Amino acid sequence: MSTVFSKIIRGEIPSYKVYEDEKNYAFLDINPETAGHVLVVPKVEVGKVYELDDADYEALWRAVRKVARNMEKVLGKRILIKVIGTDLPDHAHVHLVPFDAEWYQGRVVKMTPVAMEEMAGKLRF
Repeated sequence: MSTVFSKIIRGEIPSYKVYEDEKNYAFLDINPETAGHVLVVPKVEVGKVYELDDADYEALWRAVRKVARNMEKVLGKRILIKVIGTDLPDHAHVHLVPFDAEWYQGRVVKMTPVAMEEMAGKLRF
């Protein structure tokens, strides 16, 4: 089955490409959280980033770093890196979102020390 991202990569659906290499394709998100929001997508179709084989996984993160560094240089803003996995669950991708302190305020979940310890206990291995 061909995903929306695969169709974008093949040019069947238009996109605003910002970067491409042998294994990855990066383009502007059409529903951006901020101006300049980019998606970096591996060309191989897998549902989750951690399902990529080692070579594709490493290539994805090299591309993410390259694109994020360029975005920071060009836009003069820090770049938030997000892997969500639920917005388009059939094709792994990484969000790069330019942000500043004003945008980020209010996006923090407040947790008590007890709740933090409970969560750490659940996640600890």
